[in-house]
Amino acid sequence: MQALIARGITGDFRPPDLMRFGFAPLYNGFEDAWLAAASLSEILATREWDRTDFRRKQTVT
Repeated sequence: MQALIARGITGDFRPPDLMRFGFAPLYNGFEDAWLAAASLSEILATREWDRTDFRRKQTVT
């Protein structure tokens, strides 16, 4: 989730492995959901999530 937040995509992480996104139809469109999914795919493919600065546990995600 920290890698997504660094890209400007806000979500929430719940241990042990749950990511939550709050899409509101009045504020978010199809493009927002597509961007979030594409960014998550890229983060996983490049292992960006494994960067040292993202390993530190945050008090609030």
